Amino acid sequence: MTTGKQLFTTLTVDGKLTLEVADATFPAPTGNQVLVKMEAAPINPSDLAILTSAADFDNAEYTPGKVVATMPEPFLSGQKGRHGQRLPAGNEGAGTVIACGDSDMAKALMGARVACVPGSAFSQYAIADAMMCLPLGDHSCEEGASSFVNPMTALAFVETAKLEGHSAIIHLAAASNLGQMLNRICIEDGMKLVNIVRRDEHVELLKSQGAQYVVNSSAPTYMADLRAAIKETGAFLGFDPIGGGQNSDHVLKAMEQVASSQMAEFSRYGSNQDKKMYMYGRLDLSPTILTPSYGLQWSVAGWLLTPFLQRAGMETVVRLRTRVQQNLTTTFASHYKARVTLEGMLEKDAISDYRQMKTGEKYLVTPWG
Repeated sequence: MTTGKQLFTTLTVDGKLTLEVADATFPAPTGNQVLVKMEAAPINPSDLAILTSAADFDNAEYTPGKVVATMPEPFLSGQKGRHGQRLPAGNEGAGTVIACGDSDMAKALMGARVACVPGSAFSQYAIADAMMCLPLGDHSCEEGASSFVNPMTALAFVETAKLEGHSAIIHLAAASNLGQMLNRICIEDGMKLVNIVRRDEHVELLKSQGAQYVVNSSAPTYMADLRAAIKETGAFLGFDPIGGGQNSDHVLKAMEQVASSQMAEFSRYGSNQDKKMYMYGRLDLSPTILTPSYGLQWSVAGWLLTPFLQRAGMETVVRLRTRVQQNLTTTFASHYKARVTLEGMLEKDAISDYRQMKTGEKYLVTPWG
């Protein structure tokens, strides 16, 4: 048995969300498991679903290593399945394997520095499946901490587009770490990409990285600029990490306006061009608004990385992981605004900052200080 500090999150039926750093015991790994001494773990938007959600941290009760906040409706009822459960957090991270199970794959990682996806990375130690570990070689744990969620998601967007017969993609919140990775991948793979951002400086950032099509959603010419980019690229597939509001609605509308302008004759049902938006996140927790303005040949669907990888099969997963490993400090490099300890994660200023999920301002957790 190994003991160390770990972050836990608990939501009770009366609406109290507790985050706390506590001592935990970690069992000896068995079979294909490895025990990783965690050294770095990013706070991803996907982590915030159970870490902070929509709880009121402005008026929470803060003590060293612990914070108690109130979860409002409908978010409390919407998370009924976790009421009373004390859950670990942290999808991914990196560290050193200090113990292993008896499988050949696990033994091969003994003593190695690895990136992993334990689902409990905000901890000094974590049990991980060797199959989900990526040897980092000479790369540091900080360089490898974000080597799964964002890189594999960005690669999987391109794989999804190819499987569905598309040669162009639209991406919202495109100046994010993931968005910048996707831009680099699309340039390498010859996939046309329409990047949607919200600030002029983000337009310049992506163009400085070789992006050809960058549209500012805050500009008065947004819809016209978006239509022009769609017309030039033929992009009728989009990925939206925002979810709430009318972001996907506006993109679908622009898609239809381009498609209908190319029709030889009018149809009361709109164009027969397939138009699709995948929502892969909820940066905006407000309702998703869709308006009847894009004909009948359209769809909006959720998208998650793990189900995609399961459908894609092990050969595809290995191919994508190998590409990440070979380009960890170039195509798939991540950058961080700040570094915090486990206890530092629970300070008011830190929570107020990282839960805003501002573009390019990701936090890195260093469990050992």
